[in-house]
Amino acid sequence: MNSPKLVEREVPPRTAWALEQAGVAPLLARLLAARGVREATELDESLAQLLPPTDLKGLPEAGRLLADALQHGERIVVVADYDCDGATACAVMLRGLRLLGAQPDQLGYVVPDRAVHGYGLTPTIVDLALEQSPALLVTVDNGIASLAGVAHARALGLKVLVTDHHLPALVDGSTVVPEAEAIVNPNQPGCTFASKSLAGVGVAFYVLMGLRAELRSRGAFTEVPRLDGLLDLVALGTVADVVKLDANNRRLVAQGLKRMRAGRAQPGVMALFSAAKRDASKAQGFDLGFALGPRINAAGRLADMTLGIETLTTDDPERALELATQLDTINRERREIESGMREMAEARLDGLIAALQGALPPAVALFDADFHEGVVGIVASRIKDRVHRPTFVFARGADGHLKGSGRSIPGFHLRDALDLVAKREPDLLAKFGGHAMAAGATLAVDDINRFALAFARVAEEWLDEQDLTRTLRHDGALPLEAATAETARLLDAQVWGQGFEAPVFCDRFEVISQRLVGEKHLKLRLRQGAKLIDAIWFNHVDMLPERATLAYRLSLDEWQGQQRVQYMIEAQA
Repeated sequence: MNSPKLVEREVPPRTAWALEQAGVAPLLARLLAARGVREATELDESLAQLLPPTDLKGLPEAGRLLADALQHGERIVVVADYDCDGATACAVMLRGLRLLGAQPDQLGYVVPDRAVHGYGLTPTIVDLALEQSPALLVTVDNGIASLAGVAHARALGLKVLVTDHHLPALVDGSTVVPEAEAIVNPNQPGCTFASKSLAGVGVAFYVLMGLRAELRSRGAFTEVPRLDGLLDLVALGTVADVVKLDANNRRLVAQGLKRMRAGRAQPGVMALFSAAKRDASKAQGFDLGFALGPRINAAGRLADMTLGIETLTTDDPERALELATQLDTINRERREIESGMREMAEARLDGLIAALQGALPPAVALFDADFHEGVVGIVASRIKDRVHRPTFVFARGADGHLKGSGRSIPGFHLRDALDLVAKREPDLLAKFGGHAMAAGATLAVDDINRFALAFARVAEEWLDEQDLTRTLRHDGALPLEAATAETARLLDAQVWGQGFEAPVFCDRFEVISQRLVGEKHLKLRLRQGAKLIDAIWFNHVDMLPERATLAYRLSLDEWQGQQRVQYMIEAQA
C-alpha cells in the first residue's frame, strides 16, 4: 500500500478566534474550525438543539398512520434490514411503539435473509410478513427503492409506511418513489430537512417523535412518554452505518454515549460491551464502529439478523449476555472468513496489476467462485483502502447470480456510476442501489468481465490523478506542551467519525529506538526537542530512518492503573 499524501487542513483564523472567545479551548477551537464548525452553538449537544421533526416530509402522515393503527388495535409488522443500522432501527421502532402505547401482541418484525431474500421490501418479504397477519408494514432502513414490494403489499390490502435514508430508485434516469401511504426519508424529493445524513435508525427515532406529537394532539397521554432512552441504539446504528457526523448526528451520538457511560443503555448494548471486552463507562464512537457494530453486523453476514435484533430488544440482562456472546462467536468466524477471502482478493488484484504491467486500473471489480456473499462489502472496503480505487467485490448468490458490494473514494458517486453503467449496458445489471460511498449490484455470472470494463470506463472518465491519489488530512503540529493526558481526554470527550474525523497531527521526530512487537506492530521511542515520546504503528513492519516526519493520533495508554500519552502513528511523509 502506497503512503498517502499528507495534506494539512486549513483553519479559518477568524472562526477559530470566535470559538475561543466563546470559551472553547484554543487547540480544540482550531480543530473544530478546520472541520467546518462556525459557531459554538453547534457544539451544544442538548436534545433541545436537535433539528425539529416538523421539517421531515411525510412525518405528519406517518404519525397519523401509526396513531390510527395503535388506537384501532391493528397489527404492525416492522420490516428490518440485515445490517447494524437496520437492526438498531428495528429495535428503536419496536421499543418506541411499546413506549407509545402498542401492546406486545400488536407488534412483530421480519428481517430478510441476505442470501435468500435480497435487500429491502421485496415481494417475498411481504409474503413472509403476511404470515403475521399485519394491517400495516413499517420499513426501517429500507423501502425507498422497493417499488415492486410496496405495490405487492398494497395489492394484498396492506398499508405501508416507508422509513429510510437511502436514495430513491432511478427509472429511465428519473427519480421514482414507491406508492406507500407515507414515506419519511430526508433524501426523498421535496424534503427540506437540513440533515441529509440521518441514518436509518435516526429516521426511525424521528418518526417516533412525530407519532408522539400526533398522539399528544389526540389527548392520548396523561404523562408524555420520554424517548431519550432509545438514544444508545440511535448512536450505535448511526456510527456503525458510517454516515456523516454532521451537527445533528453528533448530538444524537453524544446523547447515546452519555447513556452508555452512565450505565443506562439497553441490556443488549451493555452486554455487547461486555462480550467485546470494552468498558462502557468510557464509551467512545470508536467502540461503536469497531467493536459493537461489527458484532451486530456479523449476524446479518453469516447467520440471521434476528439474533442481533433479539439482543437489542430483550430486557433480560442474562439473556442479552447469552445472545451477545453468540454474536461474538459469529464475529470471530466472520473475521476468519474475511481474512481468507481478503487474501484471495488481494491475489486476484495482484494478478490484475501484473496484467496491466504494474499499473492500477481506475476502478476494481473482483470475483472468485469461493468468495462468501456475507463479507463482500468488508473485503471491498479493505481493497479500496489498499489501492484507493472504487472497488466492487462479487460472490455467487443462492440464486446463481453474482451479488456484489461496492465501496468508493471521495469524488466518485457509486450509485450514480452504476446508473450510468446501466444506461450504457441496459441488460447488464439485474438490479442496483445504494448511495455515494457504498452500493450493491446484481448481475449474471458470465457478465463479470463486462461489468469490470464498464465500471472502469466510468471511473476513467470521472476521476483524475488527484482523485486517485490517497491523501491524509492532518491538523499540523501538536504543540509540545499540549502532548498531555489532559489534552487526550479533552479530545476523547468529543464525538468524531465519518465526515468529522478525529484529529491527526504531523511532526518531525528523531527515532531513538524501534522494535517489532507481536510480529507486525512497530513500537517506537521518539524524541522531539527535549521530550521523549512512546509511539506505536499498528500493522507496520518496515523500520524508520533516524529522522522521520510522521502523522499520528494522540491516545492514552493505560497500564496497571496508570495513564500515559502515546502516539498512534498513521503515516510517514
